[in-house]
Amino acid sequence: MGFLDNVLVSLDEGVTGLFGQWNTYTTALFTLFIGLITYQVSVRRDPDTHPLLLARQAQASPVRQPGESAVYRSQAAPHGMPLNAGLNIKDAGASKWSRGRDGDLRDIWRQAIAGVQDEGPTKGVTGRVMTVMGTELVTDHALDSITRQINLIGQHILDQGGNRVAIYLPNSVELIATLFACAFYNMTAIILPFDQPDDAVISMLRRSAADTVVTVPGSFPFDVVVKNYPSLRQLVWVVDDGNSHMDWNEVPKGTGGSVNVATWQDVISDSPVDAGKELPPLEGQKEPRDVTVFWQSKPGTAEEMVRFTAANLVSAVSAQIFSIPTSQRIGPSDLFLPADSLANTHTLVLTLGALYSNASVAFNSVAVRANDLAVATRGIAPTILVATPEALLKTHQESSSALSSIIARNLHWLQTRDLTQNGVMPAASLLNSYYDRLRPAIGAKPGKLRLIFTAERAGAGTPALSSAVISDLRIYTRSRIIYALTAAKVAGAAAQTGYYDYRVFDDKQSHFGQPVTSAEIMLKDTPDYKTTDDLAQGEIFIKGLCVAGGEAGLGVVGTIRDDNTLAYV
Repeated sequence: MGFLDNVLVSLDEGVTGLFGQWNTYTTALFTLFIGLITYQVSVRRDPDTHPLLLARQAQASPVRQPGESAVYRSQAAPHGMPLNAGLNIKDAGASKWSRGRDGDLRDIWRQAIAGVQDEGPTKGVTGRVMTVMGTELVTDHALDSITRQINLIGQHILDQGGNRVAIYLPNSVELIATLFACAFYNMTAIILPFDQPDDAVISMLRRSAADTVVTVPGSFPFDVVVKNYPSLRQLVWVVDDGNSHMDWNEVPKGTGGSVNVATWQDVISDSPVDAGKELPPLEGQKEPRDVTVFWQSKPGTAEEMVRFTAANLVSAVSAQIFSIPTSQRIGPSDLFLPADSLANTHTLVLTLGALYSNASVAFNSVAVRANDLAVATRGIAPTILVATPEALLKTHQESSSALSSIIARNLHWLQTRDLTQNGVMPAASLLNSYYDRLRPAIGAKPGKLRLIFTAERAGAGTPALSSAVISDLRIYTRSRIIYALTAAKVAGAAAQTGYYDYRVFDDKQSHFGQPVTSAEIMLKDTPDYKTTDDLAQGEIFIKGLCVAGGEAGLGVVGTIRDDNTLAYV
């Protein structure tokens, strides 16, 4: 008992002494200490992804050939497993355990009009398709109406002897409808880059052997083309409402009447009301023909013509759909805006993926030429955006110049630390609300944008985006950014950064992440860059289902970093 009494007496004296010395400074220090602990506990968030998944992003083959690096694949398509070939479409009555078909472009539109197939509250929900004109006018297009256009335009071109259809249009519903019409009616679609010089248009028509052109008045040099390209047999004008009263069916003098001219609107309106409502049946249809695109490496140079098969395109679409984590997949709640030309297969593949995922899709014909995200998104509030590096760099420059105050710069530093060190996107808070007024004006409802796709065009002189610039843009736009490497003979992307990869490095140009799940990458030795046991570098070669011809060299020199991501040397 004596020992216990001594302990209690000592404890009593200690407590009495502690509170006897308590003063205002002690209260302040104690309050600050409790406040710091409470703040750390309340704001602490787990990283969006495990750091180990970023440390080794691709899988290398166990052996390599002389003069080559190992073959690298996405962790989601490891060696020994087949590459992502298609959309795994299950036909009615098929067992849910059986492997589905890879599908083609026709299945993408069938899925768009059928709606969400998974069981749940969104079952049967379809996306919207709209056209943005100016700041106020947004036109909704019923999916049944687009289906009717696909059927009637496809049947009209086929009846007039059309076989190879050149699409010379800005981003529009008519471009997508013509592409699907070619798929359903077994014609070759040829997508031409829009707003090109007359001689370039004639050259592309000649090289692709097009016999039909779908285009808009004022942009297509009809007289010059007819004079210099006698193989043209058919022309379909897409006329806006303001010019629909004019006679666009007149053939210019001197052409000999060899070109059959019609307008899109007349083909639709002159057909019976009930015509074209049902898509051609799936049974007995041939595989769709190739889709031809043109790749311009640099302004003023001759375009490279590339033919993509149906298998190339659907494998690329599938790879893009499954590159996004399951919880963040594109769905009916998203509004997708391609602010880059649909003549680029990267933008086209992403747009087809959005349609297949039943997202709403908006088309803005001026978005491509503006290179200004504020202009491209007027009148709508996209959640997913495809933008050019030029447009993103302009947004970065304008937003950075607005961070002039000390408060704004420190808030940006805090959000950058959350992003790069803690691995989480900055959350909305009262403190960060001051920063909101400095954000770029993207969309009618700022804050809805959640994902931006952008791409480096290999060998085309695209402006470089460093990882620091991309990190800043994530904070400015409050959205994640996927940076891809694209090339002429690759449908979609060759490689792209991970959805949750927020890291910043001391680089002039960001890395390009891992290969997509439909392709694998290797590096072949060049006279100046050779692969060793410790370093993989050389010309980038890609092989896979999304590559025209199965394999292609990109003509640029790359390296595989320590985290197994692809980057320029």
